[in-house]
Amino acid sequence: MQLLIGLVLAVIVAYAAYRVHSLSGNGAMAAAFVGTVVFGLGGWQWAVLLLAFFISSSILTRSFKNRKRGLNEKFSKGSERDAAQVFGNGGVATAFVLLHAIFPASSWTWIGFAAALASVNADTWATELGVLNPTLPRAITDLRKRVEKGTSGGVSLFGTGAALLGSAVIAVLAAWLSPLPSFFFPVFILVTMTGLFGSLFDSLVGATVQAMYYCPTDKKETEKHPLHTCGTETVRIRGWKWLDNDWVNFACGAFGALAALLLSFTFL
Repeated sequence: MQLLIGLVLAVIVAYAAYRVHSLSGNGAMAAAFVGTVVFGLGGWQWAVLLLAFFISSSILTRSFKNRKRGLNEKFSKGSERDAAQVFGNGGVATAFVLLHAIFPASSWTWIGFAAALASVNADTWATELGVLNPTLPRAITDLRKRVEKGTSGGVSLFGTGAALLGSAVIAVLAAWLSPLPSFFFPVFILVTMTGLFGSLFDSLVGATVQAMYYCPTDKKETEKHPLHTCGTETVRIRGWKWLDNDWVNFACGAFGALAALLLSFTFL
């Protein structure tokens, strides 16, 4: 019955997101699947964290469009999340819900779930708000080097602060709804910091091994392939060909979850 209720609620949320163009058609189907697993096998507490990530990230993606105009040529996809983006951001968290169904008495599944969502939320907030910084970001691999806004691997104090805030939003809910109620503050700190770590790891991967391309017409570095926004075929200049931004987001969530588990087993 809980799984059926989860399916109904997930379909309603996914359809609403599709209607307001936050999700593409296949993105809505993927979100319905993720939501069914989280609502149906986890329960309302797990669903609250997922909705906090989805709603806040969707709002930020659609906000400040005028100030972010012109940066779309940097990113491989637009504001409508497709299935790959849904699984890239929510795949790790979904896996921890499945593990929770197998180990219902374990609290580590909740920690991993929360940290994975905190990581991708931190990354989304850093991306969407970091580009509003009036100064250019710096390359995470060489902090002396300035890079264009929207460049993979670009970091700034403004963007890092946004990432910390995005992580803390998930963390406070995770601590409040935690199966470890007497550990509110430790859980909050743990999830907040590992969410930030996941976001920084995302930037590091983006600056080093993520597939990046170059438009010879606009003379711009971009994630877009095979065609840039101008219609010119882009050329790969670095990174692993298969490692696109969706896989980087998956790695972001996985890194944050792994860091949280290692620290929780050590200190909690």
